[in-house]
Amino acid sequence: YVAAVYEHESILSPNPTALVDRRSALDLMGKNLDIYEQQAVAAARQGAQIIVFPEDGIHGFNFTRSSIYPYLDFVLHSHSGKWNPCREPYLFNDTEVIQRLSCMALKNKIFLVANLGTKQPCEHTDPHCPPDGRYQFNTNVAFDDDGTLVATYRKHNLYFEYAFDTPPEPDYKHFDTPFAGKFGMFTCFDILFFEPAVNLIRQYNLKQIVYPTAWMNQLPLLSAVEFQQAFATAFSVNILAANIHHPTLGMTGSGIYTPVKSFIYHNMESYGGKLIVAEIPVITTDHETNLEKTPGRVSEKGNEQLPPPFYAEMMYDNFTFVPVWGEKGQLRVCANTLCCYLNYQRAVLTDELYALGVFDGLHTVHGTYYVQACALVKCGGLSFSTCGQEVTDATALIDFQLWGNMSTPYIFPLLLTSGITLDFADHMGWKNNHYFMSKNRTSSGLLTAALYGRWYEKD
Repeated sequence: YVAAVYEHESILSPNPTALVDRRSALDLMGKNLDIYEQQAVAAARQGAQIIVFPEDGIHGFNFTRSSIYPYLDFVLHSHSGKWNPCREPYLFNDTEVIQRLSCMALKNKIFLVANLGTKQPCEHTDPHCPPDGRYQFNTNVAFDDDGTLVATYRKHNLYFEYAFDTPPEPDYKHFDTPFAGKFGMFTCFDILFFEPAVNLIRQYNLKQIVYPTAWMNQLPLLSAVEFQQAFATAFSVNILAANIHHPTLGMTGSGIYTPVKSFIYHNMESYGGKLIVAEIPVITTDHETNLEKTPGRVSEKGNEQLPPPFYAEMMYDNFTFVPVWGEKGQLRVCANTLCCYLNYQRAVLTDELYALGVFDGLHTVHGTYYVQACALVKCGGLSFSTCGQEVTDATALIDFQLWGNMSTPYIFPLLLTSGITLDFADHMGWKNNHYFMSKNRTSSGLLTAALYGRWYEKD
C-alpha cells in the first residue's frame, strides 16, 4: 500500500502561556491546518491511501492547563455511533478542528491520522475528574477516506505535559482499512512503555502502526529515526511515524518503516516541512528472525588482557565501558546481571575512539523505566570522558558481532551510521539465551550499534 507521513514545522503561538479566546486559538490552528490541507492533497496525488500528521502539530506546545483550553476540541471518546464531522458539523459544539480534518480526508479520499487537544466534561462523582470539572487529553484521531471518525486515542504516557490528563485506563485503539487491515495507534513517549503500545500490538496481533510524535532527539541511543526503526524491527510491524520539525529544539526524524527497510527524513539544517510517500508491503505473517550466524564465544583462555573498564555518563545513565582498541579483538563488559560481548574487526584503523558499554538499571531522568543495554558507540573525542556524548559523524567501518545475556525478551536493535542514517543488521535474534546482532561492513561510518532492552516488569 502507499503511505504518507508529514514532518511539520508548526506555526507556534508566540506566547503559549497567555490566555486567548477561542477565535484567536482557531486562527492560529487554522494556519497549521492550511498546511495540512496542502499536504493531504499532495499525498493523495501521489497515490497515498493514508497520511499521518505529527503530535502537537496543530496547536504547538508549552501550554499551561488553562492556556491550552481555547485550543481544545470536544470529542466523545466513547462514541459508539459513526460520526462524520464534515457531513454532520452540527452534532457537537467546539469541533472546528475535527471538522476540517474530516473534510480533508473526505475531499482527498484518504485515511487521515492527526493529533489535537481535546476536552471532555466530567462529574465530580468521577474519582478521576480534575478539580476544574473537565478532562484535557492529548488525542489522536483517525478518519476513513469518507471523513468518518473511526478511532480516537488518548495519550497515556505524558512527557512533561502539564496541560493534559492521563486517561483513567489505557486506550487500545485500532481501525480497519481495506488496503492493509488493522492499524494500531499510540503517541510519542508511549513507544517506550508496555502500556498501551506493546500490549496493543500483542493483544490484537497488529502489523501496522500509526505514530504521531513530537520527539526530541537524544543520541546515541534515542534519536527518533533510530528508535522508530528498532521498534518496527523488534515487533515485526510497519510504522508510519510523523514527527514535528523544530531543529532548534532537537526535533526532527520521521519515516515509513518496515522490519527490513525504511524511508526516513532527519534534517537538523533546514526549515520547513517534509512529505514522505512510500509504497510498502502489507505485513501478514511474522518475519522469521535470521539465526544462521551464531556469534562466537569469547574464549576464556588465551593471554589477551582485557582493557580496563571505565565509567561515563550516557543518556543520563552511568555506563560501564571498555575501550575498543586496535583493528580487531574480543571484549566483554558486565554490570549487575548483564554481560555484553563484542567481536570486532576494523577495515582501516582510524583515529576515532569507540567503546563498548553496558547498563542494567532503572533510568530516572525524563521518565522512569528499566533499561538493559549493550552499546558499541563512537566517543565524542579521544579521551574516555567523551564516551556517551552526542556524535553525528563517523568514518570507521567495523565488522562486529554484539551479544548479551539479556533478561527481557524486548530487545530493540539499534544501528545508526554517520549523518544519522540507518543500517540493518545482517543477522540478529536469540541464541543460547543471548540476544545477538551481527553486521559485516556498515554502509558508512558507525555511530551506534546497540541492543536496547526494556525490562518492563521492573519499571
